Amino acid sequence: MAFASTANAGITIPAGDWTVDIGGVVNAFYTSTKLSGAATTTPGYGGAYMGGGSGSHSNITTGLLPNYLAVSGKTRQNDLDIAFTISLNPGGSTTYAGYQSSQQENRQAFLTIGDASWGSVKLGKDLGIYASDAILNDMTLLGVGSGAGKLAGNTTTLGRIGTGYMYADWKEQIAYSSPNWNGFQFTAGVTQPFDAIAVNTSTSATSSNQGGSEPAFEGKASYSFTADAVTGKVWASGITQKVSKLSTGVSGVTRNDRAESFDIGANVNASGFGLTAYYYEGSGIGQTVQLNGGFDLTGHSRDSSGGYVQGTYTVPGVGTKLGVSWGRSIISANASELSTGTLTDEMWTVGVYHPLTKSVNLVAEYSDATSEVSSSNVAANNRQVEGKTVSLGAILFF
Repeated sequence: MAFASTANAGITIPAGDWTVDIGGVVNAFYTSTKLSGAATTTPGYGGAYMGGGSGSHSNITTGLLPNYLAVSGKTRQNDLDIAFTISLNPGGSTTYAGYQSSQQENRQAFLTIGDASWGSVKLGKDLGIYASDAILNDMTLLGVGSGAGKLAGNTTTLGRIGTGYMYADWKEQIAYSSPNWNGFQFTAGVTQPFDAIAVNTSTSATSSNQGGSEPAFEGKASYSFTADAVTGKVWASGITQKVSKLSTGVSGVTRNDRAESFDIGANVNASGFGLTAYYYEGSGIGQTVQLNGGFDLTGHSRDSSGGYVQGTYTVPGVGTKLGVSWGRSIISANASELSTGTLTDEMWTVGVYHPLTKSVNLVAEYSDATSEVSSSNVAANNRQVEGKTVSLGAILFF
């Protein structure tokens, strides 16, 4: 689960040969976002995902994690470890009187077959492989981050997605994970391909008749270590996917290309201090969500890059975690796009995360996100939008 790094054990129930675990998340935040900038500044696929205009917007909504109810089971049969997980993820925010939002996700439905001696195979829908460690190490996983104003009524906000890393997303997959060899482990798999959506970064014109003709291939490797009072993890991951029938802007003429990306990251902890550093780059992978805006309207791939740094300190004896992070995501216009500029999404976040009990965390965050396009097609005073968000709330794990 996306909250596996922070969740406590759920409700465990022996059931014959099976052990069933019921766990989940419930959270709610009051958010206030002050916007400044022009409505024509950037398209909605940018990581800040604020739209345009000015003024203040207040909401009561879920944060980066949705509400979550997961049922898992495990057993040992024919010398194999067998397990499954199915989850439901209801939204918590509504924006129209007399109408309960239809926002509902089903993020997980997978089974695993394995053994400690040779690893495990996963079949079904779960968190993607590429960029998964980026989101699992993001401190805003317990909070809100960006998108609180624009995404009211959705199941989640964005956290730092699109302002430092790509969304790993939830994908149907067949993946193999190795045993843990003294801290080293790897995962490799084939995942459901995504359709590509071409976006003009300055006008938001789109073309969506582009698809994945073959499965995507994803993999990652990591090494976890402990040395005296220092613990840490380093990782790298990548993705590649063929994209076919890319529109060239000429009727009946298409081309093929690839979307691909890699990343590298590290997390180190010592004496209450934590430091995370992360970087990614790719071609055709897009911005914020995979393959969104990765190609121009003539079917040629755009370069993407970004990363984030994060520092935290846990107060001894209290458990309160103080954190600050900064990140940026960039998608570059091609040389042939004379009027389309580079899109840069950037965010600073300061957060306080206090464990009221072993299950409940109180959260206070402040995020300052900007989205800017450097385009000669847009007036200089219309190229940037900024959103400053204050969020207060609580998140419960069980």
